[in-house]
Parts: sequence; structure tokens; C-alpha cells
Amino acid sequence: MNIKEAGKLAGLPAKTIRYYEEVGLVRPLRDSNGYRAFRENDVHKLGFLARARALGFTIEDCRVLLSLYEDKSRASADVKEIAERHLTQISDKIAALQMMHETLSHLVTCCHGDDRPDCPILADLAPSK
Repeated sequence: MNIKEAGKLAGLPAKTIRYYEEVGLVRPLRDSNGYRAFRENDVHKLGFLARARALGFTIEDCRVLLSLYEDKSRASADVKEIAERHLTQISDKIAALQMMHETLSHLVTCCHGDDRPDCPILADLAPSK
């Protein structure tokens, strides 16, 4: 099948599929005319990658996860380690976003939002002297 059909089945745009090919995550066959010829296995890999990327895994994590998926003698501990590391990164990002939210909420509450020039939001953003 061609890239458009593979993309439709995997839920990915052709540009993303070309990128995944460029970085070596998928290697579709080539027809005699040079066009990509995707097999069912390629579409399955693309779907796997789409789901992993939707969960926020990096390209390198995807590379490792895909190789572990294809390795039937893998240890699930290796997969769990990658997922746990990513989960910690997500938790750290959530904590940072919560702190940003609290700070900005406080600043917005402190700002009168009227015609006066003094503004605690701008005062907080300005570097201290």
C-alpha cells in the first residue's frame, strides 16, 4: 500500500511517516518505480509509534520500545523502566505547571486591572535590581 493508505490506517500524516523513515523507525519496501510500499507490519509499527508519541515518548524512547516490542525474549522490566522514567518526567512537568499556575493566579489576583500604571504582573516579570 502507498503512504497515503498507510497513514490513514495508522492515523498519521504522510509527513510524519516520512520523518519516521528518515530517522530509521520504519523501513518500507520500495517498488520498482521508487515509491514506498508499506506492508501490514509497517502499518502496525506506525500505529505503535503513533500511540507511543501520543503518550509523549521521545523518538529515542520509541526506538527502544519498538525494538523491545519486536524482541520476544525481552524482559518486561526493561519496558517498565522506560515507562517509569517517562512517568517521572511527566510528573515533574505537571508540578512545574502547577507552580506556574499558582504564581500567575496570585499575580492576576494582585493586579487591579484598572487605569493605574502600577502592575504587580509587570513588576514580577522585571529583573530585580
